[in-house]
Amino acid sequence: MVKELVEFIARSLVDEPDEVTINMIEGEKSTILELRVAEGDVGKVIGKHGRIAKAVRTILSAAATKTGKRVVLEILD
Repeated sequence: MVKELVEFIARSLVDEPDEVTINMIEGEKSTILELRVAEGDVGKVIGKHGRIAKAVRTILSAAATKTGKRVVLEILD
């Protein structure tokens, strides 16, 4: 559920939505989502002073409260 949410948000923000890939690493108490976008789109996903990335992380933590796990979003370049 959270993977699809991040994928939808990322595809909406970037110029090359086909380049969006998300790797999900499940642990006992946390889940790590590694978001990879095209090289020119990294700034669009992070935003000025990291505002967009922070907003996406806030949405993720709210969505993850149902599962009881902590979700971490890593934006890889």
